[in-house]
Amino acid sequence: MSHNPCGAQTHISRVSRAAVIGLHVNRTPPPPERSEYLKRSRLLVTFTAGGGGGGGSSPLTRGALERRLRSETMLPSNTTGSLVGAGVPLSVPFEGAGDYFIFIFQIVFATTTVLIAGPVVVTILATRALRLQNRFVFMLSTSICDTLVGFSVYYVGLFDVSEEYPSRNGTYNILPSLLGVNILTFLFAQFDRYLAVCHPYTYSRFVSRQLVVGVNVYCWFYNIAHLVVRNLLPPSKATQLYVSGIIFLQIIVVTKLVMTVKLYVVARVQVDREPPGADKESKKESLRILIFVVISFLVLWGPSFVNIIVRFGTGGGLKFRNDATNVFAIMARFNAVCTPAVYIWGSPALREALVRTVWGRVCPRCRGRVGAGEAAAPR
Repeated sequence: MSHNPCGAQTHISRVSRAAVIGLHVNRTPPPPERSEYLKRSRLLVTFTAGGGGGGGSSPLTRGALERRLRSETMLPSNTTGSLVGAGVPLSVPFEGAGDYFIFIFQIVFATTTVLIAGPVVVTILATRALRLQNRFVFMLSTSICDTLVGFSVYYVGLFDVSEEYPSRNGTYNILPSLLGVNILTFLFAQFDRYLAVCHPYTYSRFVSRQLVVGVNVYCWFYNIAHLVVRNLLPPSKATQLYVSGIIFLQIIVVTKLVMTVKLYVVARVQVDREPPGADKESKKESLRILIFVVISFLVLWGPSFVNIIVRFGTGGGLKFRNDATNVFAIMARFNAVCTPAVYIWGSPALREALVRTVWGRVCPRCRGRVGAGEAAAPR
């Protein structure tokens, strides 16, 4: 039997093309790794044309192609995990000190959020004197939202998750909806404080505790309904709803800015004119807390909001590998720590109730110090 080198080369070429086709079908990476995918494709074409660099002495098998591709392209470890079907990979490949810092930071951030916002929720629910005040009802709603954000960071911060549209390994838009709850709640809280300070007679007559509770429930119901509809609609309709939501958020942000300026003017002019008393101090305290919270919320959430608008409007903007490395998303989630911390700092009543209800049970010395401070305080 005669040896036919042309036939051997043809056999190599067919096997190589089959391997290429198999890799293209089964190993197509997600959009964030498109450049890596093109690099792999060019390398495959080179292998096919040159017989794999082996001089045509042996057929180029699929396994040899895969091993050579991994060694030549240095595919990141988090992408490799998603290719082999090992579940959701971790957020960082652990290839340097920065990766370890990001991973540890996300754990500390999630734990801190839960330990600050969670006790605020427990304290308001367990203290009747706080539950009867309308401003603490708004605090309760946002603190519940912040606690859930803290728990969600254990997933979006530690695993390869991107909530930006279109999402990858996302939470079905649950986390962005939590931020939407806070935005609406702060807006209604601003109107509540404005009426309470500028129109106290109208406020005491028409704004009841049941109405305030109903408004907070509406904020949750609206965002949950919006979330369900977006997840049930076809992708094209869901995109339109997403864009309309961004436009609606722009209107809310502008309204919040106007109300923040108006509340600041009210706090500086009208409240200072009132005679000294407990009612005046309560109004000043609530306005101070709300102004600080809204300003911090807009400052921390603003960069992410602007980046989303730029990306949808011009196709530019900054893009990140996932939410764990997304600086803008981290800033937006940092509101979950900042908001309850401002509540504790600005409200002595909440701070004292927090020590008695939560931290006093963990640290009896703290409870004793609070009791001694109250006894020593002038009546």
